[in-house]
Parts: sequence; structure tokens; C-alpha cells
Amino acid sequence: MSPARGEGRKGGRKEELRIGGRGVPLTNPDKLLFPEDGISKAELVGYYRAVARVLLPHLRDRPLIMERHPDGYGGKSFVHKDVPDYFPGWIHRRVVPKEGGTVTMAVCDDTATLAYLANQACITPHPWLSRVDHLDCPDRLVFDLDPPDEDGDGFGTVRWAARRLGDLLTEVGLRPAVMTTGSRGLHLLVLLDRRTDFGTARAFARDAAELLAGRHPDRLTTAARKDRRRGRLYLDVQRNAYAQSSVAPYAVRARPHAPVATPVDWDELDDPALGPRSWTLRTLPDRLARRGDPWKGLGRCRRSLAGARRRLDALAAEERAR
Repeated sequence: MSPARGEGRKGGRKEELRIGGRGVPLTNPDKLLFPEDGISKAELVGYYRAVARVLLPHLRDRPLIMERHPDGYGGKSFVHKDVPDYFPGWIHRRVVPKEGGTVTMAVCDDTATLAYLANQACITPHPWLSRVDHLDCPDRLVFDLDPPDEDGDGFGTVRWAARRLGDLLTEVGLRPAVMTTGSRGLHLLVLLDRRTDFGTARAFARDAAELLAGRHPDRLTTAARKDRRRGRLYLDVQRNAYAQSSVAPYAVRARPHAPVATPVDWDELDDPALGPRSWTLRTLPDRLARRGDPWKGLGRCRRSLAGARRRLDALAAEERAR
């Protein structure tokens, strides 16, 4: 039996949840996915139901890559791009082109699907940066900032770099948002109007990163090879390509204590206590209840890259002339 089929087919206690008129199976609900904290599969499903309102806008209409951990976060895992044949028919699917053929991918458009995926031990959903009706044109641009391994205050450097990058993107007319990844660093996200293809978007991200690294060559780099970074923070724009994905906001990560990728306000970057795993599956709902969603209304921040490209080129020309 393959790992994909194994989840929920070995017997054990079963329940059925009624979500949005769908019958969603909950198999082996007491199975511990984060054993050190006693976090069961049922608790993971419950978390995703609780945050569906703020999470689903970042998943809808996007091909989804499923990071599955049937034996818990510390056990064997696998990445599922194709939809297994045993998934129910009501889960939306999209056939997408890939090199040498096509792949049929899941699209998570509702709470029932989100709960079903969690029952399949999909701890972390990774949506594409483009939507199913226009796969070649991203509506999101992502900058991935992780601490340099050699830096004693690694996340302090990440916070510093995020602030400088956010200022640069704002200077050229964009409206960046920031979130902790629940792993090692921060993501900066820019919403786009889907009028540019991936090549254009990635070139813009690369050039913005190079301009910023040129301003701070002792602290930042765009060198992809680790042996060339020399302790500097790598401004990673590699996700901005066709068929690439990014961790969803409010997604749980497969790490100790079930940390959550969490959108934050820009002023929270000034808090030295902020870390990449500041919130977990158990603490994030309380944060939402107290502060609300920092990314509420983010859709109004969608921008064209055309004007930003012109402003970025002008800045680069000015700095070359100095």
C-alpha cells in the first residue's frame, strides 16, 4: 500500500464531520502528529477549520502542493502534486501543464476541502503564485529572507533586511506585506495585477534584490551559492517562477510545537521578541481574536509592475551615476 493511500485506510476509529453540506471523514482522530505537544490529527483539522476564513482567500483558485506527514511531523513525509484517485469528487481539480505532459492538482476552495486535506495529514499547504484561470501570470511576488547560518543574531538581520526591502518596494510604488514563515525567516509578499508573466516578475524581483544588496554589500547578497555568501543574508527570489509555490499564510509547519506562518503588521518588526515561530497552532487563534488579520484588505494593495519597473530602473541608474 502506498503512503498516499495509507492515511485513514488501516482501520481505527472514524468519524464524519459535516462541513458546508459535505461529509468529511476524520480517520484516526487521536493520532499524534506533534507528539511532544500531544497535538492530534483532530486538533490539526480543528485548527484549519478555525482559521479557514482568513486562510482560504490565499488558497482559492490556485493549484495546491500538499506537504503530507502521515506518521507525524518527525516521520517520513512526501510532497503530493497530483490528486490521488481516492480523493472525493467534490474536491476541485485542475489539469496543469508540466514539462513532458500534465498533472491534475487539487484546488482548495472551501473549508470542507481544507479539513479533508488536514485529515490526509497535509500539515502544510503550498499554493501556487498564480491562479487557475491565468497560470502563466502570477498575482503574487515573494521574497524569502532566511538568516545567514554564521550570524549570531540571525533573525535580527532578517528583521533589518525585511525593513529595508519593504522600504525599497514602497519607494517604487508597491505595497508589500510581511509574515513569519513558521520556519526560519520572513516572507515579503507583493500582490500583482496579473498583467506580467513569470519571467518579467522574476526579473523585477531579482533586480530589486540586486539593488538592495548593492546598497548593503556587507550584509546582503544575491549569491545563490552558500560558499559565496560569506555570512551575508541571501535575498531569495527563486520562488517567482512557473509551478513554484509558497507556504500559505496561517499554514502549520512540520516543526516542533506546530509553528504557524503568521502575517504581521510592519510595526511588529521592531519588536526584538519577534521570531520566525512566534505563534503556533494553539496560540494563533487567540492572536486572531485579539488583533484580527493584519492582511485584511490586502487585495486593495494589488499593483502593476510596469510603473514599479520604471521607478526601479531610475533608482538603479541614479546609483550607478554616483
